[in-house]
Amino acid sequence: MADGSNTAIPVAREHVARFMHDLRYEQIPESVLEQARQCLLDLVGVAAAGARTRLARIIRDHAVHEIGSGDHPVRVLLDGRTSSRAGAALAGAATIDAFDAHDGHALTKGHAGVAVLPALLAFADRAGAIEGGDFLATLVLGYEIGTRAGIALHATVHDYHCSGAWSAVACAAVGARRLALDLEPTRHALGIAEYFGPRGQMLRVCAQPSMLKDGSGWGAHAGVTAALLAAQGFTGAPAVTTETDDMAHVWSDLGTRWRIAEQYFKAYPVCRWAQPAIEAARTLARQHGFAAADIVSVHVTTFREAIVLGANCAYPRSTEEAQYSLAYPVAAALARGRVGAHEIADDNLADALTQRVFEVTTFAEDAAFSKAFPRERWARVNIALRDGRTLDSGPHEARGGPEVPLSTGELRTKYHELADDVLGRRRADRIEALAGELGMGAAAPRELVDELLAPIESR
Repeated sequence: MADGSNTAIPVAREHVARFMHDLRYEQIPESVLEQARQCLLDLVGVAAAGARTRLARIIRDHAVHEIGSGDHPVRVLLDGRTSSRAGAALAGAATIDAFDAHDGHALTKGHAGVAVLPALLAFADRAGAIEGGDFLATLVLGYEIGTRAGIALHATVHDYHCSGAWSAVACAAVGARRLALDLEPTRHALGIAEYFGPRGQMLRVCAQPSMLKDGSGWGAHAGVTAALLAAQGFTGAPAVTTETDDMAHVWSDLGTRWRIAEQYFKAYPVCRWAQPAIEAARTLARQHGFAAADIVSVHVTTFREAIVLGANCAYPRSTEEAQYSLAYPVAAALARGRVGAHEIADDNLADALTQRVFEVTTFAEDAAFSKAFPRERWARVNIALRDGRTLDSGPHEARGGPEVPLSTGELRTKYHELADDVLGRRRADRIEALAGELGMGAAAPRELVDELLAPIESR
C-alpha cells in the first residue's frame, strides 16, 4: 500500500486505517486463526442450506440479470454465474442470511461473517493470486472491524437497526485492503459505507418476518460499492463509528483483543433470541421423557426482545416466519425432537402436533433477563402435563458462545448436516479440508475459492 499518511488525520483515526492494511497472518494468534477457519466452514454450511431457499434464488437471479457483471465479472457464491463485485456480495450474503444459522456476536445483536465472506470472495475471484494467509487475515480483519462497528453504531444510534447497517463498514474495510487504498481513501470508504448501509428496522422484521431478514445482503452491497467509489475519489469521511472521540475506546484494542474469538455459533437455524427457550424445552424433554401429546401448556419466560419474535404472525407459513418465531421452534423441539433444516423448510412446516403445541405456548417477560440482554440471553420454560405435573426448566442460556461453546464434533456435524445434501459429501469434504489448511503453507486458496463459487449442480 502506498504510504498515503496525512497529518490532518488524528492518530486514533489513522490507527484503524493502518490496522486494516498492515494486519498480517503471522501477527494473528493461532487460536484466532483456527476460529477464523471454523467461522469460514460454518458459513459455507449455512450458505449451502440457504441456497435452497426461495429467497436466495430470487436474489441470485436479481444479481445476475438486473445488476449484471459489467467490465469486472465475478462469480456468485455456490452459483457460478457472474455479477459485479457488489452484486456478487449482495447475492452471497443474502444466501447465507436466508438460513438463520450463521455466527454472530452478542454485543452487536447481529452478524458480521455473513457479509464479510461474500465481500472477500467478490474481490478474491478477480484479483488473481491471493495467498491463503492473506485470505484468512482479511477474513479476520472483516470480523474485527465489523464487530466493533456494530458495537459503536448501536451506541450512537437510538433505533435498533439491522446487521447490514454496520457490516457494510466491515465489507468496505475488506475492499479497501484488497484494493490497496491509501489511508485517506480508506477513511472515505468507511464513511461511505456507514452512510449508505441499510438502517433497516430490525424489530419490524422480528415481529412480522419476511425476506428482508437482517439486511446483510444490502450491507455487503453497500460496503463493496463504498470501497470501489472511494478508489475513484468519491468522498464520505468521517465515519461516526470509527472517528468520534466517544467511540475511541471501541477501537483502541485492535490487534490485542480479537473480537472474532467472541463470536457464537448457532446450534439451531433460527434467531439466536429463541435459542435459550429451545435449550430449556429440550432439557425438560430429556429429563422427564414425556410425550408431546401429553402437553397441556407451555409457558416461556424470557427477555423482551425474544417475545417480539413472530408477535404479529400465527403459525408459520414460510421458512422466514419459522426462523423469526419464538413459539414455533420451541414447539418443534417438543413435538419433533429437533430443530434443524428439515423443520424450518417451507414444505415441512405443516405438522399437526407441532401446531397444537404452538397454540398452547404463552410468554412473559422476566425483567432480570431483559436487563441482561444483549450481553446474555436467558429463558425459562414451564410445561404442564395431562397427569397433573408441572415441570420447571430453571434459567437456561443459549449454547454456542464462548461461555457455553459447541464442541468441535458438534460443529463438524452441523456443517455436514447442512452441506452434504446440497453439495454432496465429496465436495463438502473437499471444502472442509481446504478450509482447515488455509494459510498452512498453501501457495493460494484458489482451489477453495473455486469450490465456493462453483454452481451446486456442477460437482
